[in-house]
Amino acid sequence: MSTDGNKKQFWKRNTAKVPGSIQHVYGAQHPPFDPLLHANLIKAGNKPQTTPGGKPKKATTFQEFESITSDAWDVGDDDDELLAMAAQNLNIEVVMETANKVIENHSKQQEKQRQDDAGASELEEREEEDANEEEEEQGEEGEESTPEVSFASEPSPLSDGRLVKSLSEAPIGSPKDAAGERASLHRQQSLPHRPTIPMVARIADQNTSGTPAMTEREASRLDKFRQVLAGPNTDLDELRKLSWSGIPRQVRPITWKLLSGYLPANTERRESTLQRKRQEYFGFIEQYYDSRNDEHHQDTYRQIRIDIPRMSPECLLLQPMVTEIFERILFIWAIRHPASGYVQGINDLVTPFFVVYVFEYIKEEVENFDVSSLQEETLRNIEADSFWCMSKLLDGIQDNYTFAQPGIQIKVKDLEELVSRIDEMVHVHMQQYEVEYLQFAFRWMNNLLMRELPLRCTIRLWDTYQAEPEGFSHFHLYVCAAFLVRWRKAILDERDFQGLMILLQNLPTMHWGNEEVSVLLAEAYRLKFAFADAPNHYKR
Repeated sequence: MSTDGNKKQFWKRNTAKVPGSIQHVYGAQHPPFDPLLHANLIKAGNKPQTTPGGKPKKATTFQEFESITSDAWDVGDDDDELLAMAAQNLNIEVVMETANKVIENHSKQQEKQRQDDAGASELEEREEEDANEEEEEQGEEGEESTPEVSFASEPSPLSDGRLVKSLSEAPIGSPKDAAGERASLHRQQSLPHRPTIPMVARIADQNTSGTPAMTEREASRLDKFRQVLAGPNTDLDELRKLSWSGIPRQVRPITWKLLSGYLPANTERRESTLQRKRQEYFGFIEQYYDSRNDEHHQDTYRQIRIDIPRMSPECLLLQPMVTEIFERILFIWAIRHPASGYVQGINDLVTPFFVVYVFEYIKEEVENFDVSSLQEETLRNIEADSFWCMSKLLDGIQDNYTFAQPGIQIKVKDLEELVSRIDEMVHVHMQQYEVEYLQFAFRWMNNLLMRELPLRCTIRLWDTYQAEPEGFSHFHLYVCAAFLVRWRKAILDERDFQGLMILLQNLPTMHWGNEEVSVLLAEAYRLKFAFADAPNHYKR
């Protein structure tokens, strides 16, 4: 009891300086509300939200949360006590991952600030030169001549890609003030409003072509991967630990092949294994593919051809060469697995493997790449590797696709029980408006969230699934639970069945990137840590 009393007294004193003082901060545990993405949820008018007592509820942004906790290193004598208390409740892996991301984000902000300052200095010098030239021209024309002011002067491009309008349109104020305003505007827009990201671009860490050079941390992680992969016998346990937090693009193809069990850990056996498995796959093509129009198989082949154009990204899958590859992969898998055959949803599971293995042979982004420009032998290798890795994945979740799909029904039921324990308010709200979990979560399980997330996020998600034991079959349940609770505010704002279903089937994740996926995975890991080994926690 005395210990509990000391903790309460600790939190009561120094509340103005101690970070994390007891108050609701929206954005600390959950990503912030994005007004652009949730425009349909904003009610008419600008009335502030009020509490039952009638006082307006103060909105808390990430910047305010940052300012509240900016004195984290000035707490004074309470440092040791505060850190000791926090360390008792936090998982060390989550803590280290979060700390690394804070450092990485801080480095990026510092680099951006230096670029803005350099641009402002260059702008000031350019304007001084323009002013001097104008004075010289006025002196040559004499006192009687009136200087002409051009309102249609063309903008002059700067080295950083910005355009400066003529002096007549320039805002009043010094260039330093303008630079300060731009920096302030950048800070305001940095978190809530994410820039539009291409569907497939930025799949890996920020080290792809067309992006800034790798940070020191990213280069260090890449070196660690290469050291593990360079040994005569790859340590798969160490490779899984590194892969859990994401895999660099340069080593993702070989890492996925190892973690999926397609390639052996012994480096000397890999080349012979690849040759044997690729020859085996194309042996299946010669043996079975001509039967696609037979009476027994024509319905399967017809459904595959219908489903492929519906997949994402359309710019890639509408290429005739890619369509032919996907048709062969899916048809051969269906023929070799008669217990389930082809089921809608399996077609989506080929895409991440195909895109990752294409990246093994190209430098540019896959969105604008013509796959038919690759050599025939390269395309054959990509096709065979994608088939075998997809087969390995489906071997672990095949009960999702057998008759009546019992695996999915069990997982949806588990999801409902889990959500009822971790967020009863959301669970009761959906029950109140008669929303069944099967109506929206079936697709989450059937397509492994591929229809809910951009492809770049799916690939990052699969980095962790490949590293996590039973990632696709077991850990995915906790990711879905964390994903649903992530939208609790928007869910609770909807007051009818139709609004809830439209929201849950069209969640605004188009602007998501690696940061959002990492937060989702960290929350899913926390749920797994609490519930996976304690099944009685499901029960009330």
